[in-house]
Amino acid sequence: MKKITFILLIFFVLTSCISKKSAISKAINTTLASSFYKNQFTGILVIDAKTKDTIYNQDSHKYFIPASNTKIFTLFAALKTLPKKAPAIRYINIKDTLYFEGTGDPSFLHPYLKDSTALNFLKNQSNLAFVSGNFQDEKYGAGWAWDDYQWYYSPERNALPINGNVVVSYKNTELVVSPPYFKDSVIEILHKDNRNEFSNIFYYPPQSKDTLETPFITSLQTSTSILEQALGKKISTVVTMPIGNKETLYGIETDTLYKRMMHESDNFIAEQLLFMAASELKDTLNSNLIRTHILENELQDLAQQPRWVDGSGLSRYNLFTPQNMVNVLDRLYVMVSEKRLYTIFPAGGLSGTLKNRFAGDKQPYIYAKSGSLSNNYCLSGYLLTKSGKTLIFSFMNNHFRESLSDERLRLEQMLHTLRDNY
Repeated sequence: MKKITFILLIFFVLTSCISKKSAISKAINTTLASSFYKNQFTGILVIDAKTKDTIYNQDSHKYFIPASNTKIFTLFAALKTLPKKAPAIRYINIKDTLYFEGTGDPSFLHPYLKDSTALNFLKNQSNLAFVSGNFQDEKYGAGWAWDDYQWYYSPERNALPINGNVVVSYKNTELVVSPPYFKDSVIEILHKDNRNEFSNIFYYPPQSKDTLETPFITSLQTSTSILEQALGKKISTVVTMPIGNKETLYGIETDTLYKRMMHESDNFIAEQLLFMAASELKDTLNSNLIRTHILENELQDLAQQPRWVDGSGLSRYNLFTPQNMVNVLDRLYVMVSEKRLYTIFPAGGLSGTLKNRFAGDKQPYIYAKSGSLSNNYCLSGYLLTKSGKTLIFSFMNNHFRESLSDERLRLEQMLHTLRDNY
């Protein structure tokens, strides 16, 4: 009798699961069959986080431009490589001179992070020599739009960022400029651009009350001059570090960097995290080094090999599949506690780029990373159902001509279907 009861219980459970999946598939299929999706490309994969059962799958093996969903891979690489506190600089003290090099740490005098660990350390040294030769990469990522040079989301990359590699200008009775080094380079004039394309000449509208964040052109001379002014002392420059055992100065908590990268979709922090991760492997700061290492050593079993070219997703050269995204999200779910993971990811209706969308009834039901470029929108992360299940999902939408708000609205309807029916 007990055996028959057990068999019947299993039968009802399986029937219920099949029924739920069938209802979900029917609802999502109906949405995707509408004329709205006729001329765009959509890939979807949804799995149960515990059982790994596939709840819904459409073209999840196909490649899509991920936009800022790329940051999910960057987060994985950083969590696999970086310690709890960010390596701020590496240095060797020889006789009376401290030789130091950057690790790519983006927090040094960052306008929002405001970490002063390295600044205070360097202030206490007598003679300083900045070692510049460890950066072996380009200022911009492959496939970045050339005309983004003046916009806040596209700062140049380097070994020792200062102030997020942007000039911050705002009015407070008079014009305030940070770093102060650029005070005389900001011209109050109505201009179609924020900065001259080929020089560090910036424009601020006289009647504006906005805060402008404009990337500056980086160079060894510019970085050294800004640092000299901040420290109040001269700094010599050399190309290579003297022979010896380098020490590391640790600064800000890396989770602080991860949260800003994911919540604000901060492209600069994403790019610099890859350099920091590379610095943990070798002396060379090169983002391809860490991307290759992660793909070959940690993600070698992905069903489809992604094309991963930058840390932020600014490049349209990036190609990932929904299966790629769900695979890495699943690994993160196993690696990191739910509490910590859901703090790092934006929460629907509550924080970051999802603050004004995908809200739950009383509490968030979505913890996910969005990604948008013109005509592309992706959302990948974790969904908490009303029945208490956790789903891992990736919705990737490319090449649509409809409005982004309409795209999000239909995606939200599909997410509600998953939340309410599984």
